[in-house]
Amino acid sequence: QVQLVESGGGLVQAGGSLRLSCAASIRSFGNYAMGWFRQAPGKEREFVAVISWNGGSTYYTDSVKGRFTVSRDNAKNMGFLQMNSLKAEDTAVYYCAVSRMLLGIRRHEYELWGQGTQVTVSS
Repeated sequence: QVQLVESGGGLVQAGGSLRLSCAASIRSFGNYAMGWFRQAPGKEREFVAVISWNGGSTYYTDSVKGRFTVSRDNAKNMGFLQMNSLKAEDTAVYYCAVSRMLLGIRRHEYELWGQGTQVTVSS
């Protein structure tokens, strides 16, 4: 079954860290860029970070630069989002997705999405 499954979310205090994982059950995972998006209650789903197919390039939204790190392990069909120095405003459901674009940042550029994992940061 073709799917993406996120894990690693939870409740953390402000200033803490979490590491999200994305397990990909798709053929040729290494041919896709992998992105992370998030959606807070009452808000649109927004871009967070993306990593190119080979891990050679990354791009982040300004609000997470220097705090979040995106990575991948193509041999294991896995993607990761390391989140440090978490803030209350990082609270959201986080989604991983795959794209044929080199470094897509728009939702419509992604063709397969996971179900999401909740991240809650208490202040």
